[in-house]
Amino acid sequence: MSADILHVDLDAFYASVEQLRNPALAGKPVIVGGGVVLSASYEARRFGVRSGMPTGRARRMCPRAVVVSGGFGDYGQVSDGVFEICRRFTPNVEQVSIDEAFLGVAGAHRLFGSTGDIAVAVRAAVLAETGLTLSVGGARTKFLAKVASQVAKPDGVVLVDPASELRFLHRLPTRYLWGAGPVMQAKLTELGLETIGDVAVASLASLKNRLGNATGRHLHALAWNRDPRVLELDRRARSVGSQSTFGRDVTDPDTYRRVLATIADRVAARLRAKHRAGRTITVRIRFSDFQSITRSTTLRAPVATTGALYDVSCELLARGLAVAGGRGVRLLGISVSGLRVDPHVQLELPLPGLDGGALRRAGSPRELERIRLDSNIDALRDRFGRDSVAHASVLLDPRRGRDGLSELMTRNR
Repeated sequence: MSADILHVDLDAFYASVEQLRNPALAGKPVIVGGGVVLSASYEARRFGVRSGMPTGRARRMCPRAVVVSGGFGDYGQVSDGVFEICRRFTPNVEQVSIDEAFLGVAGAHRLFGSTGDIAVAVRAAVLAETGLTLSVGGARTKFLAKVASQVAKPDGVVLVDPASELRFLHRLPTRYLWGAGPVMQAKLTELGLETIGDVAVASLASLKNRLGNATGRHLHALAWNRDPRVLELDRRARSVGSQSTFGRDVTDPDTYRRVLATIADRVAARLRAKHRAGRTITVRIRFSDFQSITRSTTLRAPVATTGALYDVSCELLARGLAVAGGRGVRLLGISVSGLRVDPHVQLELPLPGLDGGALRRAGSPRELERIRLDSNIDALRDRFGRDSVAHASVLLDPRRGRDGLSELMTRNR
């Protein structure tokens, strides 16, 4: 087999977009996030700043860093533009997140040359048209292509010849193994396994015994570059969600409601844009001690209106706050799963006693009114911009726009 799978990964994506948007940030350490670091420029990473750490700790590690909350609508538009460039070279694009994708280029050689030629051309086109740098890895499997792009970072290309792929792979540390996070790396070190080559020559029976049957088999297979996954070109969203991270502990119920209103509006609009609705609604809460909990409920019929999501999310939030014990909140999020494509709405008969909870019943008269209202709001936003219509409590909030937001799209894998 030939190395016809490319993994493209935008370098420090959120931070790089901020540096492009504000030239004064070029060359400076930039941190994107609220209470938690969502992205850090390479200038900040030199000080040890990493995604996922508390912003306060990141500030102490890099006192000169510029912290920005981020504009995630802009990030989505930039991401779409980057992967449209990729589709000029091949229609076989499997986008796995906002900043990375796999490309199948086996059918593109006659038009664009070798895999290496295509990798170089994609990087050059993205840089010329967006100003962003891209790291590209090429190999015959998805796993090894992703490893190669990690080795190529930042702003490089690494192509792995199938004839020497094990020589390339086995010298790398175990952190490059898919699924080997810090905890697993510590376990492997305890077993004396420092490199992927060490894992490859270890006894499979021993790995299964010490790490568990599934994990041991998984890591051993990857250590020999056994990855049967193919590109998934018809990926469907399993859930749609968004979350807001606060830069401080928040204890004000009115703030919770304003934030939930904003998130519910965003998630519902995204569902409607994709012609989807969902039955299961989940609220995520992270407290000031960084403990995270979720509360969820499944409705009788799928919904996609802002009112329904907000109504249910407020009730789920109340259930979650019952265990707060006086702690403040650092993060709130809403996700919707159990998605259906353009579901048929079963209309309710106008029977007495059905008014309660009408916003969460897709066929109720009130919910049908909300569907029409939301459709008109979507049309206004398409014509006049996202901020042309919003909840009054959100538009009139003097603190609007100060919280860092991160959008999530969980997909089939």
